[in-house]
Amino acid sequence: MPLDLDTREQLLSSLRRFVAERLHPIEGEIAEKDEIPDSIVAEMRALGLFGLSIPIEYGGLGLMFEEECLVAFEMGRTSPAFRSVFGTNVGIGSQGLVMYGTDEQKSRWLPDIASGKLITSFALTEAEAGSDAANLKLRARPESDTYRLSGQKIFITNADKAGLFTVMARTGGEGAAGISAFLVPRDLPGLTVGRPERKMGQQGAHVCTVTFDEVCVPAAHLLGSEGEGFKLAMRVLDRGRLHISAICVGIAERLIADIVAFAQQRRQFGQALSQLQLIQAMIADSKTETLAARALTLDVARQRDRGDNVTLGAAAAKYFASEMVGRVADRAVQIFGGAGYVADQGIERFYRDVRLFRIYEGTSQIQQIVIARETVKAGE
Repeated sequence: MPLDLDTREQLLSSLRRFVAERLHPIEGEIAEKDEIPDSIVAEMRALGLFGLSIPIEYGGLGLMFEEECLVAFEMGRTSPAFRSVFGTNVGIGSQGLVMYGTDEQKSRWLPDIASGKLITSFALTEAEAGSDAANLKLRARPESDTYRLSGQKIFITNADKAGLFTVMARTGGEGAAGISAFLVPRDLPGLTVGRPERKMGQQGAHVCTVTFDEVCVPAAHLLGSEGEGFKLAMRVLDRGRLHISAICVGIAERLIADIVAFAQQRRQFGQALSQLQLIQAMIADSKTETLAARALTLDVARQRDRGDNVTLGAAAAKYFASEMVGRVADRAVQIFGGAGYVADQGIERFYRDVRLFRIYEGTSQIQQIVIARETVKAGE
């Protein structure tokens, strides 16, 4: 059930203040230190951000997806590293469990996920299986009432802090039908997490390699049935793509606000930049594209809340929104000029940060393939 309007506005207002008063002032510090302070994480827990998508009966807020997008719009108005702190708990790290978990599995893990006590991570990508996810090689070998997992995953978000991984592993033959999903606690012998990778942007949000060396996982940790792992992963990614779309919209809105404030106070040729028509054209293009991405994202979110299949819509929203925010960030650098290229204003940081959105949870090229495939399938 959706929140009543008063409760929803209270949530969004609290989040708006948190972003403006607590997160904006430390964006530069986070980028330099590559770490989110524990005090900020504690405040996120208190706001309920780790449990946005977790059902109420397990201690979460149980938001409808449209409501989650409204929250993501607000979180997008600051460094995306902050959102990544709870992003896997809200999305790819928990939703396989929400969708496919047994009552016992849900009761065991979801309450701690919702509170933020337990950080989750989603382990799909491998060295030879990124966009080609059905080609993954990590093997889960059945053995009595357990499975032994052997292989390696790369670029796994929040792996250094995760206590529970949703791991895609091969239990059968080649292709998507041979993949199964497992809930794998971090403390199992043989599981090791590498050091956080050095990245172009989004400092404070960490990705790591995770190695499985004959990790013995109880059969009770199988998520869904054998052979359902790829289907589970795609359903989780449909949802994650839509969430990322909303974050892209929020960042674009933040950048437009920064552009307008700068263009109004910066003077060239005897007038404010905002009065120059070529600058106005860049502002107009940015605003128009952002409004379009926002409308598309909310429309698909409402479809999902109705129970419709949103594979096409989620891919279209993620494709358009992630490409859009890249263009807005590029225009921001151009309008700020030299001030946009140096670190003081933070514009160059956002320029680097948003580049990732066109890559993870399915590259733009993968989204194009999905959009075309689903359109042809529907005959539209």
